[in-house]
Amino acid sequence: MVKTSSSDNGGGNGLKKKKWRLTKEDFLPEESFQNWGNYVTALSNTRARVMDRVLSRSLDEVELHQMRARSQHEMKKTLNWWDIIWFGIGAIMGAGIFVLTGEAMRNYAGPAVIISYIISGTSALLSVLCYSEFTVELPVAGGSFAYLRVELGDFIAYIAAGNILFEYVVGGASVARSWTSYFATLCNHAPNSFRIHVPSLTEDYNYLDPIAVGISILVCVGASLSIKGSSRFNSITTIAHIFVLLFIIIAGLTKANPKNFVEQFAPFGIRGILKASSILFFAYVGFDGVATLGEEIKNPHRDVPIGLIGSMAIIIGFYTTLSATLALMVPYNQVDPDAPFTVAFKATGMNWAKYIVAFGALKGMTTVLLANIIAQGRYFTHIGRTHMAPPFLAAINEKTGTPMNATIVMTILNSIVALFTSLDVLANLLSIATLFLFSLVALALIVRRYYVAGQTTDSDRNKLIGFLILILASSIASAAYWAVSTGWIAYTITVPVWFLSTMGLQLTVKEARKPKLWGVPLIPWIPSACIAINLFIMGSVDGASFVRFGIWTLLLLVYYFFIALHASYDAAKEIEKEANESAQANI
Repeated sequence: MVKTSSSDNGGGNGLKKKKWRLTKEDFLPEESFQNWGNYVTALSNTRARVMDRVLSRSLDEVELHQMRARSQHEMKKTLNWWDIIWFGIGAIMGAGIFVLTGEAMRNYAGPAVIISYIISGTSALLSVLCYSEFTVELPVAGGSFAYLRVELGDFIAYIAAGNILFEYVVGGASVARSWTSYFATLCNHAPNSFRIHVPSLTEDYNYLDPIAVGISILVCVGASLSIKGSSRFNSITTIAHIFVLLFIIIAGLTKANPKNFVEQFAPFGIRGILKASSILFFAYVGFDGVATLGEEIKNPHRDVPIGLIGSMAIIIGFYTTLSATLALMVPYNQVDPDAPFTVAFKATGMNWAKYIVAFGALKGMTTVLLANIIAQGRYFTHIGRTHMAPPFLAAINEKTGTPMNATIVMTILNSIVALFTSLDVLANLLSIATLFLFSLVALALIVRRYYVAGQTTDSDRNKLIGFLILILASSIASAAYWAVSTGWIAYTITVPVWFLSTMGLQLTVKEARKPKLWGVPLIPWIPSACIAINLFIMGSVDGASFVRFGIWTLLLLVYYFFIALHASYDAAKEIEKEANESAQANI
């Protein structure tokens, strides 16, 4: 997290290193920040620079070469499809299955929660397909941030990345504090037993959690030292977690009563099933972080589709089987919404099994935290490469081949939040950023396939814009109607508009680009459906989440207009200058 410096003020490569320290150049080396006069000039040009950044898009070769070169060293390509499968499972299958299933079954779907899991799993799989094509074509550490820079421009990419990083920090802190709670349960203590109560602090912030900080630091050390070592640890821990889940399934089925499953299969009807699907979708998030491993995968065009799609298929299978097991063990109206499996085992005379459940949750949360910290570091590394964040974060450690600076900085942020903030507060901070990001990636994939600057005709470009507006408008209208009404009549308008818009795009706009190695089938139907489903799920999210999303986005805009815009503008112009000089030299 520090930079070597020397008494030599020159710019040569043979500088003699004398001490370690961070300087202003590590944070704001751009021309706009060299002195106050330059900064005032930059601010006066804000409007023109905003238009430049909003309208300009990056290029594949820039993300793959020039951006990566800014890290000075390469990440180590040590991962294969086997590693990606286990990273996918480890990143997604944490404690969510042990909590969300109870709420969804008891309050919304009943035993039909198995259908809800299939619906939400299928919608997540659509997003996985979109991510897979991008990761194959653009295997870079920035993941979705890089994809959006190439297809939708810097500004959209910045807003999406800023929101997803906030969600990662909150999610990481939440998992770390949950780890302490489950560890206390495993030791026959109350969840707060291992936390330090400080009465002088404000309520919700007065139970300090040093264990959450400790586990975060341990995970950070492992993630910083070796990605292959982290992969081995993740694989072993996830396989152990799988055995725990198999035990829960087998032990639970020995207490199965088919009457619990069939007598009231869908007590809340189709609307309850769909509402449960929107809740259970969050049990599938996490795969987007696996996409940030692109630079460390040996053979992306083979390993990424196998790894991402394979892990999601395995997870869908486990989730549906576990939910069916719970539905067979006890009547849905006796399921505990907070600890469904623990209470179910207790009700069937297997109280000792709660320790197995807690142990499984503990292992699951450990791999989720590992994947979370790894993804944060790689997201922030690529953002640092663009200078939207301090460029010292872009550094790759020469010895370990990992983004150590960014990983340490993000872990410090996680630890500060996890030390003070209660789980109730953290749960309320989780927002809609993930759904927002998934929708943008699907939109970006349609743009990538149907628009190439200099090749797509004006007519096709205008039709593409028109159809995309209709797809988005109909999807938003369906989501809004779902949020405010229990009727169905509006869907007779919004669904046909979505369907005809997607069909019109397929039939009347020429596909401008074919994937070079691996691509999503059924274009534009799959990404269009992904947009519609993600926006529909957003219609089930509470209004407070939209308020939090808006407030955080406003804060991001303040930083953007005063810092990130000017830093990234200067960095982009530097790349253009280098490209022009290279072209002149080759003439």
